[in-house]
Amino acid sequence: MKSCTSISGGRTSAYLAANYPTDYNVFSLVRTMDKSCQFPHRNIRLMIEDYIEKPFVGTLEDDEIIYTILDLEQHLGHHIHWVSGDAYEDVIEKRGNYLPNKVTRFCTTEMKLKPIFYWWAETIGEPIRMQIGFRANEGKRAKTMQAKTNENGLLEFKATFGKNARGQNKWEMVEWQKPSFPLIDNGIFKDEIQAYWDKHTDVYFAPFNNCVGCFHRNPIFLRKMAEEHPEKMEWFAKQEERERKGQWRSDVKYRDIIKAKLQMELSFDDFSDCDSGYCGL
Repeated sequence: MKSCTSISGGRTSAYLAANYPTDYNVFSLVRTMDKSCQFPHRNIRLMIEDYIEKPFVGTLEDDEIIYTILDLEQHLGHHIHWVSGDAYEDVIEKRGNYLPNKVTRFCTTEMKLKPIFYWWAETIGEPIRMQIGFRANEGKRAKTMQAKTNENGLLEFKATFGKNARGQNKWEMVEWQKPSFPLIDNGIFKDEIQAYWDKHTDVYFAPFNNCVGCFHRNPIFLRKMAEEHPEKMEWFAKQEERERKGQWRSDVKYRDIIKAKLQMELSFDDFSDCDSGYCGL
């Protein structure tokens, strides 16, 4: 069985790729077509377009993640496959103009899992062992993922590769990956990962990965993101103000988060992984 590492752009999955080599490494890029969020360097934009074979205007993650993946490829000495699904705006429209939220978190499926799945179908086409970057203290997340496997120990993905006789999408459940968790198996915690990257300074990391305006993040953290990434947080606020259905969070609108006055000056050191949210990968 061939093996693959899913890379998120954070230190943990990068450590996994560096210390537990696999046949493939893959990174799924979240895109936006909003020019106010345009990635600043044209040459790199064009290079990424060649990688993903799709237009690349910008990402709704921290721009530094682009540099992280480029640096990491040099650090590993192995190719990283870049993939990308629909732009975030198109994902929302195809879902009936509903915004994803904690209950209907389809953004992870559409912009992370789906692009990786279809890359796998085209490139590999047989079940693989997929390394997931859950640390030794994240056993609960691993068990949740394992519980979703079928009787063969494989995760399935609902996919379509063509049309039926009536011209409708023909859907099927496809076995595609056996999840594995080397960091849990080997007792690797965050401090060991941090120590590794303290020694290997050739890869630069953003303070936090995943989408800048991820609804899993607490409002105070999102307010800090509004200071650091005003154009991207403005994108999230405008989605609620357009003809969209629902809102990102049930407790507060993003415009109110952006307008909120902080009682003290905060830095990213004041926050933890629990504040930052995650994509569920």
